[in-house]
Amino acid sequence: MGVGLAGGLLPGITFDGEDVDALLGLMMTALVMVVLTQLVYVGPSGRVPVPMLAVFGAIGFAQDALIWWLLSWLAPKVSPMHVEGWATILLAALLTRGAVLAASQLTSRVEIAEE
Repeated sequence: MGVGLAGGLLPGITFDGEDVDALLGLMMTALVMVVLTQLVYVGPSGRVPVPMLAVFGAIGFAQDALIWWLLSWLAPKVSPMHVEGWATILLAALLTRGAVLAASQLTSRVEIAEE
């Protein structure tokens, strides 16, 4: 969700080519983001207090910025996506991590019943 927001809202992220190529580029970008994020998972698994949310957000933001930086270097070699500049990378990371944290806060809290 965050990759789609970043790709659609930020003018520094472009997908060259036809509609199908752009869609495939977006899907490949999202897939790379999901795989790398799951390899090094940083984030809450449910609702957390605000101080913990800030810590998860800061660490996750750094992780997402590094992934977007990797994508900005790797994507032109394998897909029609181009990411221009550090400001775009940081804004894309902010949008991506914001979407992850919002989704984690919208999920219901899982509680284990004690017998």
